[in-house]
Amino acid sequence: MTTRTRFAPSPTGFLHIGGARTALFNYLFAKHTGGKFLLRIEDTDLARSTQEAVDAIINGLDWLGLKNDEEIVFQMQRQPRHIEAAGELLKSGNAYKCFCTKEELDERRKQAEAAGKVYVYDGRCRNITNYEDYEDKPFAIRLKVNTEGSTTIKDLVKGVVEVKNDTLDDLIILRSDNVPTYMFAVVVDDHDMEITHIIRGDDHFTNAFRQYQIYKAFEWKVPEFAHLPLIHAMDGSKLSKRHGAISVESYKALGFLPEAICNYLLKLGWSHGDDEIIPQEQAIAWFDIADVNSSPAKFDMVKLTSINHHYIQNSSNEKLLALMEDFIKDGADLNPNYKDYLLQGLTSIKERSKTMLELVDNSSFYLKKPPFVLNDKAVEVLSNSRDILVEQCRLLGEITDWTKDSLHDTIKEYCDSREFKLGKAMEGLRVALTGQTVSASSNFDIMVILGKEETLQRITMVVA
Repeated sequence: MTTRTRFAPSPTGFLHIGGARTALFNYLFAKHTGGKFLLRIEDTDLARSTQEAVDAIINGLDWLGLKNDEEIVFQMQRQPRHIEAAGELLKSGNAYKCFCTKEELDERRKQAEAAGKVYVYDGRCRNITNYEDYEDKPFAIRLKVNTEGSTTIKDLVKGVVEVKNDTLDDLIILRSDNVPTYMFAVVVDDHDMEITHIIRGDDHFTNAFRQYQIYKAFEWKVPEFAHLPLIHAMDGSKLSKRHGAISVESYKALGFLPEAICNYLLKLGWSHGDDEIIPQEQAIAWFDIADVNSSPAKFDMVKLTSINHHYIQNSSNEKLLALMEDFIKDGADLNPNYKDYLLQGLTSIKERSKTMLELVDNSSFYLKKPPFVLNDKAVEVLSNSRDILVEQCRLLGEITDWTKDSLHDTIKEYCDSREFKLGKAMEGLRVALTGQTVSASSNFDIMVILGKEETLQRITMVVA
């Protein structure tokens, strides 16, 4: 049997971090077992579904590298199939027409709540046989649930769980407007798509028992269930935007790499010894649903940022430069030589950059043409270093061997002759070269990368 998993989001919002983890686990399990990973857009909520959300989901998965193996299925396009399937259950006697109006159901629900009870449909339309008396009345179709005994599900994460059938009501499977309910469409689609493993969030766990009843009514094979623990904030509370519950596109805009996001999400509820950095190829080799923890995972932004830092550090300068293009703003102040500078300069800058935003910010002196906008501290440093910079500019102009060692020796000899430490000569030079009082690269590396002409121009500009 070929494993077939699916990620089935509703396009009522963007792809959030919890959904991304669900997609990742489905993808990894499918690839680990030599199976297929599918994508289904569950757009039956016509009032809330948007094309913008559909695009965000598809683009988010694509950015994360979670490629679906077959064409995307859109649930509403399968509405004729859902209507047909509901008719099959009606014909077999496993479903019935319900003529209760929304107003009637709302009133009964209010009465139950007033009495302190949980409302359960009482099945009053279950045994109607004289349909001719209701010929002109709209109706929904309800599943005729087996109210005797219990339903047992062996969940691959939660273990064996049993629910009494008398707690389950006759759920609506097809509304009076012929739109299928989520609960019903999911089962029909999973069956037709030959899904073998339903891997989803723990918030769907109670749905499994109702869906199990639908499978049995059709006499279809029930897929394996695996309900993933929810993701909480570090303090154990519900994950919110302030804790990191933002869209995948937002993480991209904040400068996180997709491989870092996937690596971190993999560790939320799953582990493999003490390994922290797990590339996708290794994750596919190791991943198994049996290793997913049943306890809620805690989202740690500090840890995510640390993993992102690792991937930036270990990315080639060429790759980082290509990624930086999405964050670099075109403008008249953009240095025409910035690509040549960055291909060399990123080697040191990436060591101190945790996100792509930091990488761009730390590279600003390569990206922009001088003169730079200086803060008060930088202005003060330049004011105190002007005479030193004038002398340095003269000495640097005499160098014919423009190498790091030659530059270092020249400045060091100058400092020794004036009897002050090298650091004193570096302060003003750093501001002249970068417009900053601190930088992620040494002055000597920067000068080699900029070249003699650009270096002297930058120094001259601030002392003129």
